[in-house]
Amino acid sequence: MKLSIVVPCYNEESVLPRFYEEIKDILHQLNTSYEVVFVNDGSKDQTQHILQTLSEQDSLIKYVSFSKNFGKESAMLAGLSYSSGEYVLIMDADLQHPPSLIPAMLAKALEGYDQVIAKRDRSGEKFTRSFLTKLYYKLINSLVDVRLENGIGDFRLLSRRAVDALLSLKEYNRFSKGLFSWIGFNEAIIEYKNIIREEGASKWSFASLLNYGIDGVISFNNKPLRIAIYLGLTVTLLDILYVLYMLIQITMKGIDVPGYFTTIAAILLVGGLQLFFMGIIGEYIGRIYYEVKRRPPYIVAKTANFEKETEREKIY
Repeated sequence: MKLSIVVPCYNEESVLPRFYEEIKDILHQLNTSYEVVFVNDGSKDQTQHILQTLSEQDSLIKYVSFSKNFGKESAMLAGLSYSSGEYVLIMDADLQHPPSLIPAMLAKALEGYDQVIAKRDRSGEKFTRSFLTKLYYKLINSLVDVRLENGIGDFRLLSRRAVDALLSLKEYNRFSKGLFSWIGFNEAIIEYKNIIREEGASKWSFASLLNYGIDGVISFNNKPLRIAIYLGLTVTLLDILYVLYMLIQITMKGIDVPGYFTTIAAILLVGGLQLFFMGIIGEYIGRIYYEVKRRPPYIVAKTANFEKETEREKIY
C-alpha cells in the first residue's frame, strides 16, 4: 500500500524545512511506502528553492510548480492529479495540521473509511473570528445543498476511489469543502485541538475569506436566485397594498400633496433591492462565463521526481 501526502504551498519558506523534518519522522514510523507531493502555487519567496533542494536530497519528495499563483483550490487539484497512492492525505505546510495525526488517520482509513476527516476546535482563536465563523456556517448550511461543519476543512485522508470521484468533477469554480461532502462515501472524524501558527503569516485576509464564503454559497445551490423571486413578489404585494391604501385615502379625504419622504423611501428600497439581486444574478452569470471558456485551473511550469510513465506533461 502506498500513501501520498499532498501539500499546497504558497510562500512557506519559513516553515517548510521544519515541516519536512516532522513529517519525515512520522512517515518513517509507518509500515507503508509513501510519497510527499508538494505543490508550489506560484510562491514569491524561496519556497521553490527549498523544494528543489529537498527533492534532490530525498527521491520520495516530489513537487509540482505552477507558472503563477492559481490559488489553493487549484493546488489541491494538482496534488490529487499527480498523487499515485491508494490513500491520499491533504494537509497544509504551516504545521497547523499536525503530522502526528497521520498514523491515526491512516489506521482509521484501513478500517474501511473512504474519508477520514480531521476536525479542529476553535480554542485560541480571537472572539470576533470565532463568532463570524459560527455565523457563517449557520448561514451557509441554511442555503447550500450539502452539509458543511465548523472546524472541518481540507485536512483529510481520502481513498483512491474518493480521489478519482473528485478528479471526475471538471468544474472550473471549485469549492472543495462542498465537493468533499458532495461525493459522499463513508466518513470518520478525528478531533484535535486548534494549533496557533508559529511561523509565517496567514495567506487569508478578510477580503479573501469573504470571497471564499461567497463561493461556498454560490457554488452549491440556486437559493439566492429563489430568494430574489420570493422577495420580489413580497415587495410587489406590499406595493399593491400600499396603492390600494392610498386609493382609499384619496377617495375618502381627497388628494394629499405631502408624500415626498414615502416616495423617496420606496424608490431607494426598490432600487437597492434591484441592484442587490442584479449582483447575485451577475455572480451566477460570471461563473457560467468562466465554465464555458474551459480554461485549465492551473498551468504546470516544472515537476520533480515523478516517474516518466506517471508524470503529466499536459496542464490538466
